[in-house]
Amino acid sequence: MTTPDWEQRLGGDVRVLRRHLRLTQVELAERANVSVSSVKYLESGRGSSLATFIRIARALERTEWLGAFAPPLPAVSPLALLRERQRTLADAARVRHPSARRT
Repeated sequence: MTTPDWEQRLGGDVRVLRRHLRLTQVELAERANVSVSSVKYLESGRGSSLATFIRIARALERTEWLGAFAPPLPAVSPLALLRERQRTLADAARVRHPSARRT
């Protein structure tokens, strides 16, 4: 899909949800703290800022739309895992095994 196609689709989705919730464009603009013209531009697919889209998604309680743009943060830091592995290997290298003792 082209950028204009995406703008049309996302704007259409916003319009459908707004109507389903029985909100006017004015009410949605007030809830999202954006101008009415921003809502109109977004819904018509004529462009919108990311900030406007985020505010409207939050006002419509559709933050899952935003989650699709950013991958989830890792539960464990990759650097922390690397450090732990390095510590484990260093500890294993320091341990003397009974079979390695000299008599």
